[in-house]
Order: sequence, then structure tokens, then C-alpha cells
Amino acid sequence: MIRSRISLWARQQFIPRSSSLLLDSCCWQKFVSGLACKPIMAFKNLSSGVDSSPLPFTYVPIEEVEPLEKYQPGGYRPILIGDVLHSRYRVAHKLGYGAYSTTWLCRDYRSSSYVAVKVATADSSDREVDILNYLKDSTPFEHPGKAMIPSIKDRFVLHSPNGTHPCYVTNLAMCSVSSAREGSYKRIFQAMTARSLIVQLLLAVEYIHSQGVVHGDLHIGNILFCLPADFDQLSIEELYGKYGSPALEPVIRFDGQPLDSSVPSSFVPPIWLGKASEEFSLPESRVLLSDFGEAYRPSAERRYSSHAPMSFMPPEGRFEPECGLSFPADIWTLACSIWTILGQRPIFEDILATPDDIAAEQVDTLGKLPLRWWEKWAARHEYFEESGRPNQGRQVRSWEDRFAKHIQLPRQQVGISSFDGEEKAAVMDMLQSMLSFEPEKRPTAQDILKCEWMEKWAIPDFEESHFGQSQSGGEFP
Repeated sequence: MIRSRISLWARQQFIPRSSSLLLDSCCWQKFVSGLACKPIMAFKNLSSGVDSSPLPFTYVPIEEVEPLEKYQPGGYRPILIGDVLHSRYRVAHKLGYGAYSTTWLCRDYRSSSYVAVKVATADSSDREVDILNYLKDSTPFEHPGKAMIPSIKDRFVLHSPNGTHPCYVTNLAMCSVSSAREGSYKRIFQAMTARSLIVQLLLAVEYIHSQGVVHGDLHIGNILFCLPADFDQLSIEELYGKYGSPALEPVIRFDGQPLDSSVPSSFVPPIWLGKASEEFSLPESRVLLSDFGEAYRPSAERRYSSHAPMSFMPPEGRFEPECGLSFPADIWTLACSIWTILGQRPIFEDILATPDDIAAEQVDTLGKLPLRWWEKWAARHEYFEESGRPNQGRQVRSWEDRFAKHIQLPRQQVGISSFDGEEKAAVMDMLQSMLSFEPEKRPTAQDILKCEWMEKWAIPDFEESHFGQSQSGGEFP
């Protein structure tokens, strides 16, 4: 019993929900075994009962839900299935959660449609809503990337014992690119679908950059598939029949005391509206770029650190933070996202990795860091000789090895088409330029749209998915 609770708690505390990786069973067992061999304060009174020290965790953990400890002043708002928000939106299910919000699938009584309602923590800001409104109102012309940016349909506030919670309403989406992969044993997109997804992501990035906005958190967990047009025709009962009813989990305190009004009486894991990655056809590959909570305008605000997943973080955020981040930081994380859409594994492995492990992976793949970064990297000698040569005994995977084992081989093993030699050379050339260590050497999003791989392979598949036929020769920004 203790071991299972440790495993559950460890997954919730240490493994990011948005991670695009599945921890293999061997690594996970070693990790949990390590935890089980060490004293963990939250479980002291579950074993011998000898130690009666106060518990640092109040509630028995529940898998696949937001951190229960954040239901406190300044934190999440308690919400239950069936609640009606703002006298208009009936809560039908949970869509997901983040560090600063929970998101709910709601039926809008006025429009008879389904919407997503994001309920922010009381200590959050209106940054995301302000950025989205700015992007929608900032230009009179129709940029193709503008269609991939969510629209704010409504905004209001809710109150709770935890504070005042800003809320906003957007169109409902199906699932993220990340969760489509996680919902599949193959974890691969069809080649044409992958190309179309990448063009849309790039168009969205080119649009927000043209308006002076850096996304700040680009990864495949923030790319959402659009729902089919007939989804709104489902009643709530039909929705449950097709996708499953909410599986309510009671909230229990470790000390056995009754719950107070700051926490809901039950939790529900998010609904799964998606399907396996390989099942998405080309016409279904329409997406939105979401989660602008870390977005900023470099002209108005300086940003010195990245909040992207660790394996996606641009190296300048670690080695030269005093210079600040800007548009090239998005280009780095965009390249990492493109790689993951094309293949089965991320370019830089992040299973139980440290920032130094990631830096070593980057050097293994891309070559030695710029000298000013290399000299300030204190841990470099754990991985490399001073010349940049790997230490004896270290297994090093080159760029070619990674492309073969992360992208080509997994596709061949599951019977999904890989990329021929000409296309492989073109996409590698594009990605290598995007992953230049020096930020100023990375191409802009507009430059990338004009590269060989985009023009010859990716854009024709995007046009096929959106217009039904290739519009080769069409103008892009």
C-alpha cells in the first residue's frame, strides 16, 4: 500500500503532466524503488506510526488531477461537475489544468454550444487574455496564422474562499498534439499530417512575431486539434455516452478532518476527446496555438528566463540570461516541437535529466558551445574534455543517429512512411539552422517559411488539408 501511494505521489510531484515522454518501466521502477528506500515525510504516519511529525501534504494524492495543495488562498477555485458559472456555463467535464488555472468543458446555455472555460488562480494575472485580445485586434489584414490563435468569447470573474478568479471563455478544442501521441502505442503522425501541423504552427508563430509577441512556452502540449463541426449537436448525456462520464474521486485529508470550503469535495480527471496520433487524417489536422500565459512583448517587457519544458529551453536562457530572451528563443523551442511532431522521441532526452544533462545532449548533437558559455559551464568536465571531446566511456549520439533512431526507425517499425533522402536532408538543414547556439544566427519564422523543406514538402500538404488541393505558388508572409 505504501509503495503504491509513493508511486502515485511521485508521478504527481516529479513527472510533468505535459511531458511528451512516457517513462519506460525500468526507469520508473528504479525511480520509485529509490523513493521507497528513502524516508518521505508525507507518508511517515502510514508505516509505523512512531513519528507523529506534521504532514507537509494535507490531502491524499489523486492521480491525473491538479495539485490538491493549491486549493488555498491565492490558488485554484473549487468547481464541481454540474456547477453553472456566470449564470450561463454549465460544467460538464474537466478539460485540463496548469500551474495557474483549471479548464472546464461547459455547455453554453445561450448559444447551445460547448466552450472551454479557463478559471485562473486568484494570484494569476490577466496577461494571457490581454495578449490574445491584442493579437486579435492588432492588425486589420488577414494573416493566415491569425486563424490559429484562440479568440476570447467572454470574460468574467468568480469568487471563492481562495480569492477572486479571472475567467475567460474560448472555443473548445479536441486534444493537444502531445496527448494525441500519448494516447497512441505508435506515438507517430502520418507524414502528411505532420507536415500540415508544422506549417500551421509556424504560421501561428510568424503571425505573433509579426505583431511583436513572443509566445514563451512553445511545445506540443500547447498545440490543440480543432473539434469536428458537429460536436455541438451532442447533448451532455450523449457526450457522456460517447466519451465517458466524469469519474469523481473524493477528496480525503490525511488527518481525517472534514474538508473546508477552500477545496472541492471531489475531483475529476480530464476528459479525453482525442484519438491516437496516427489516426488523424490530413483534413483533421487543423490546430490552434494555445496557452499564452508566458507570452510577452520584448519592446515593452524584458524576459530573462524561459518557462518552457526543460528539454526545450533555449540555451541562452541558461548561459546568458542577462542579455534577455526574445524572438529567437521561440525559434529554438519551435525546432524542438517540429522534431517531436516528425518523430517519436524528443531531440534532447529529458527522462530524469538535469539541466547539465540537457546541455550535454545539446553539445553531443550540435557541437561545442560558444566559448563564453563553455567557460562558464562548471559541469562541463563531467561530460567532456576541455577540447569538447566526450569523456571516455560516454555514449554519444550524433545528429544523424538521433534522426535515424527518433524519427526514421520508429516510423518504419510501425508501418508509417518515413522520409526519403532528399526530404531528410532538407528538413535537417532547416532544423540545424533553427538550433544555432547563437540566437542572432537563427532564422526568423518568415525565413523558415521560405526554406526548401517548407516550400517543397510541407506547404503543399498544408494547402491540401485546408483547401482540398495544392495551391503551389501561393503567397505566404
